[in-house]
Amino acid sequence: MLVHPELMLTMVNDRHREMIAESEKAQILKRAREALRARRPRTARPPTGRVAPCEPSAAVPAR
Repeated sequence: MLVHPELMLTMVNDRHREMIAESEKAQILKRAREALRARRPRTARPPTGRVAPCEPSAAVPAR
Protein backbone atom coordinates (compact mmCIF):
# COMPACT_ATOMS: atom_id res chain seq x y z
CA MET A 1 0.00 0.00 0.00
CA LEU A 2 1.47 3.33 -1.03
CA VAL A 3 0.62 6.28 1.20
CA HIS A 4 1.42 9.85 0.32
CA PRO A 5 4.19 11.17 2.65
CA GLU A 6 2.27 14.29 3.63
CA LEU A 7 -0.77 12.21 4.56
CA MET A 8 1.42 9.91 6.65
CA LEU A 9 3.01 12.89 8.41
CA THR A 10 -0.42 14.35 9.13
CA MET A 11 -1.59 11.05 10.61
CA VAL A 12 1.51 10.78 12.80
CA ASN A 13 1.13 14.35 14.03
CA ASP A 14 -2.55 13.77 14.85
CA ARG A 15 -1.70 10.64 16.82
CA HIS A 16 1.07 12.48 18.63
CA ARG A 17 -1.35 15.26 19.63
CA GLU A 18 -3.86 12.64 20.86
CA MET A 19 -1.20 10.96 22.99
CA ILE A 20 -0.15 14.30 24.52
CA ALA A 21 -3.79 15.15 25.28
CA GLU A 22 -4.32 11.76 26.96
CA SER A 23 -1.20 12.24 29.05
CA GLU A 24 -2.27 15.73 30.14
CA LYS A 25 -5.73 14.44 31.01
CA ALA A 26 -4.22 11.67 33.13
CA GLN A 27 -2.02 14.18 34.97
CA ILE A 28 -4.98 16.48 35.65
CA LEU A 29 -7.06 13.59 37.00
CA LYS A 30 -4.15 12.43 39.17
CA ARG A 31 -3.74 15.91 40.68
CA ALA A 32 -7.49 16.18 41.28
CA ARG A 33 -7.53 12.83 43.10
CA GLU A 34 -4.54 13.87 45.22
CA ALA A 35 -6.23 17.15 46.11
CA LEU A 36 -9.43 15.37 47.13
CA ARG A 37 -7.46 12.87 49.19
CA ALA A 38 -5.62 15.70 50.96
CA ARG A 39 -8.88 17.53 51.76
CA ARG A 40 -10.62 14.56 53.35
CA PRO A 41 -10.28 14.26 57.11
CA ARG A 42 -8.35 11.21 58.18
CA THR A 43 -10.37 8.85 60.30
CA ALA A 44 -9.04 5.97 62.34
CA ARG A 45 -10.08 2.55 61.21
CA PRO A 46 -12.15 0.53 63.65
CA PRO A 47 -10.25 -2.35 65.26
CA THR A 48 -10.63 -5.66 63.48
CA GLY A 49 -10.65 -7.72 66.67
CA ARG A 50 -7.65 -9.84 65.69
CA VAL A 51 -4.99 -7.90 67.57
CA ALA A 52 -4.85 -7.90 71.36
CA PRO A 53 -5.19 -4.47 72.96
CA CYS A 54 -1.99 -2.74 74.06
CA GLU A 55 -3.29 -1.90 77.53
CA PRO A 56 -1.27 -3.08 80.54
CA SER A 57 -4.39 -4.67 82.04
CA ALA A 58 -4.66 -7.04 79.09
CA ALA A 59 -1.17 -8.49 79.63
CA VAL A 60 -0.87 -12.02 81.00
CA PRO A 61 0.89 -12.12 84.37
CA ALA A 62 4.44 -13.47 84.31
CA ARG A 63 5.10 -16.80 86.08
